Amino acid sequence: MEIYNVKINFEEAGVQPVELPIAEGESVLDVCLENGIELQHNCGGVCGCSTCHIYVNKGMDNVQEISDKEEDFIDRAVNPRINSRLGCQCVMIDGNIEVTIPDQSQFLGH
Repeated sequence: MEIYNVKINFEEAGVQPVELPIAEGESVLDVCLENGIELQHNCGGVCGCSTCHIYVNKGMDNVQEISDKEEDFIDRAVNPRINSRLGCQCVMIDGNIEVTIPDQSQFLGH
């Protein structure tokens, strides 16, 4: 099994980027949860909502292709962009990836 790197940037002010190992077949959401990084996942990571919405800055070709179902949920996300993906569906297949996690405070009721 190959191990790659995921660089995670944060829109939230004052949160420094981190670089973490990510295994082939593992999702960005998995890595966030394993490392105590807050990324909402109301549906439990089964592509049933849009709360784990992230932006893929680099390495889009290194994750599984987007499904129609995922595209439907991204349309409902806050501030969707051309490089939007759901963290639970960003499963590594080859190489490194760089992502940005939107400010999570919008979900936390601050």
